[in-house]
Amino acid sequence: MTRHYNFCAGPAALPTAVLERARDELLDYRGRGLSVMEMSHRSPAYVAIAEKAEADLRELLAIPANYKVLFTQGGATQQFAAVPYNLLGPGGRASFLNTGIWSKKAIAEARHLFGDVHLAAGSDGNGHTAVPRPEEVVLCNDAAYLHYTANETIGGLAFDYIPEAVRPDGSEAPLVCDMSSTILSGPLDVSKFGVIYAGAQKNIGPAGLVVVIVRDDLLDRARDDMPTLFGYQALAEAGSMINTPATYSWYLAGLVFEWLKDDVGGLAAMEAINARKAARLYGAIDASDFYSNPIAVANRSRMNVPFVLSDPRLETPFLADAEAEGLLNLQGHRSVGGMRASLYNAVPEAAVEALVDFMADFERRRG
Repeated sequence: MTRHYNFCAGPAALPTAVLERARDELLDYRGRGLSVMEMSHRSPAYVAIAEKAEADLRELLAIPANYKVLFTQGGATQQFAAVPYNLLGPGGRASFLNTGIWSKKAIAEARHLFGDVHLAAGSDGNGHTAVPRPEEVVLCNDAAYLHYTANETIGGLAFDYIPEAVRPDGSEAPLVCDMSSTILSGPLDVSKFGVIYAGAQKNIGPAGLVVVIVRDDLLDRARDDMPTLFGYQALAEAGSMINTPATYSWYLAGLVFEWLKDDVGGLAAMEAINARKAARLYGAIDASDFYSNPIAVANRSRMNVPFVLSDPRLETPFLADAEAEGLLNLQGHRSVGGMRASLYNAVPEAAVEALVDFMADFERRRG
């Protein structure tokens, strides 16, 4: 069997070491005679898996003690509804930074459910090629929280700073971040946030799981009409097991956390690797007249690198030739076209080198 290089934006590549361990434990988990997929989530064996996964994540991100870690379901998209349900109880409006497709979806869901929202700043004016600068972020006085998307997976636009959620009257609002495609790609100061949420299928594990990190003082702000399964406080009190959780995805996430700790050496080491990967690919793009990337240099994503060819007619042969070389899932999102290479944690540096070599060869043959 040959493992190809997978540049998919999600569900994304998983570390080979994690897949091998999951394979070895698939039929018989540590001599218990059954798979993790067949275990009761209430069993001591599974509870131990869940608790270790949380402990490892807390260690990796240095999560303060006054934050709860939730392992829930529904994808990050469900959090577009869960966040306002959990934080709008005392009143006020949801405030947003609009930087692309995923932040727009979060805005649309909050508006659909609760009517008026506030746009604190946006990047529509530049075609979402640069994020708003800090001085452009202006909240309203009744902002219940400020929500932003750290990295727009489709557009490849990333924040180069953490916004300050300060209302005009000087009071501070909770900062909420969709960190689906950047979490665990480097160290993070969790204390700057009220809520962080992330779909698993980028840097955490397989699809079917969402990690939510929420500060304790925000647990009692939910609306009375909120669906029970959305409730952060109820999830925290139940150890993320109000209902049957996504047990196998949670287990695999735990293996990824162990891999980051033991094999990679932590998030600082992971960040250095990710920086090298992104620099190598962007360097190849910038050195060529055949390929281009539209994003302002300061806001280029390390995780998702979109690029276009100078002749769009060559996109189809580019993708066909790339797949023949074992370079998979390089087609851009259907909404924007072009190419996109996602360089999540599990994508090795060798994959980027292979892609850069292929791009140079394709340009020589077709340019």
